[in-house]
Amino acid sequence: MKQRLEINGHSIYIQTHGPDSGNALLFLHHGLGAVRSWKEQIPVFARSGYRVVAYDRWGHGKSAPRERWSMPYFKEDLADLQVILDTLEIPEAVLIGHSDGGKIAMYYTISNPDRVNSLVIVSAHIYIEKKMDSGINSVKHDFEHDHRFQTKMRRVHGDKSEALFWGWYNGWARKDILKWDMRPGINQISCPTLVIQGVEDEHASPQHARDIAANIAHSELWLVPSADHMLPQEHGEQFNRRVLEFIEQSMPVQEPKARIME
Repeated sequence: MKQRLEINGHSIYIQTHGPDSGNALLFLHHGLGAVRSWKEQIPVFARSGYRVVAYDRWGHGKSAPRERWSMPYFKEDLADLQVILDTLEIPEAVLIGHSDGGKIAMYYTISNPDRVNSLVIVSAHIYIEKKMDSGINSVKHDFEHDHRFQTKMRRVHGDKSEALFWGWYNGWARKDILKWDMRPGINQISCPTLVIQGVEDEHASPQHARDIAANIAHSELWLVPSADHMLPQEHGEQFNRRVLEFIEQSMPVQEPKARIME
């Protein structure tokens, strides 16, 4: 089902797939992404019996335009996520977040541990490392000079692509962001967590993923050889198989119903 929700003063485009009775699984896309970023995942997870929710964050895709972004704390995005879960009557969910979506998933879990039954963090960051400068500046070069990249941004985000790109870029290129560090917060996360990163990720070193896993008590680390930042899109089959296995193992065991003796 495709729908729009008017929340917090703006319109959010949402897709839901799979059975309403299934365990809820919510995808949070990367910084320049949208629902379609999960096209390799959505049908697979829905066919596996999950109630799959994916949405274009404010300022992205088919959601309403946005003038200001709030990196690195994502205050407005977290408020939207809360309303979406409440409106869809989802008491708890698996959160799968890619890059900026992973940061949002971690922040939400810290504040709402009872609403998240497991967490999958993909190519995310918890502090600024030197490699991130070259990564975002490479994306800036593509946005300014690569016609194919420009066309893709317009196809996904329409007239919002210019504002989105510069909102994202300026948010992470600020010098005052260098002291940002999520490590003191993520050690509060207690749900089962799978931390995933490509060994060849252009935005972070493998040590970054190791540090995320080291600061979350019940976590597993999966470093994927020959994979880069866009791992879910470029290694979809391998990603889906491993994540489904993790979720199935981490789901709470349902108590059997009592048998009535006659």
